[in-house]
Amino acid sequence: MKSVLIIGLGRFGTHLIHKFYDLGDEVMAVDINEAKVQEAMPFATSAKIGDCTKLDTLKTLGIKNFDLCFVCIGENFQSSLEITSLLHDMGAAKVISKANTEIHAKFLLKNGADEVTYPERDSALKLATRYSVDNIFDYIELTKDTAIYEIPILESWIGKSIIKIDARKKYHINILAIKNNNNIQALPGAEYIFRTDDHVIVLGHNADVEKLLKKMD
Repeated sequence: MKSVLIIGLGRFGTHLIHKFYDLGDEVMAVDINEAKVQEAMPFATSAKIGDCTKLDTLKTLGIKNFDLCFVCIGENFQSSLEITSLLHDMGAAKVISKANTEIHAKFLLKNGADEVTYPERDSALKLATRYSVDNIFDYIELTKDTAIYEIPILESWIGKSIIKIDARKKYHINILAIKNNNNIQALPGAEYIFRTDDHVIVLGHNADVEKLLKKMD
């Protein structure tokens, strides 16, 4: 379970809150607009009305207590930039800021954002799932219950072949590809031997992949 701060309750921020809520994470929602905060309250652990461009407002939130801080302000880039920078200066563990353009992204990254996201490119559902669970490097939802995941391998797999670990029978997943750095080997053969830095791209039911991920904790 993650502790998540979401600043800015427009369409994107609201979708994030709903998905993190579904995933069972703790979410604090903050916006300057009272009506938006009221709408978010049923899906947030806590919600607050406040102007996060003000240092005093951010100090009341306990920034260091959050695993993730999302800045989801799209209408006012200056405010987004200021909040991103303040979160960074206050020691936020990870700051993910919404960007509308490549130029916005560059400024955000230079001023405290650990990552930026483009709503047109990354859906809120995909983003929440990716950050909610450790060891998920990418995620494509296929149905409500199934998805394609990029995840690291278990330490016990290193030096063993695909046929030896018997992933389909033991973990109920299908290995679609092996990724090592930027190299991808699609549909690897059964004799492929896993290496230390390998990631696997797998297809499976969410519950089965989650069980596998828990073995990596």
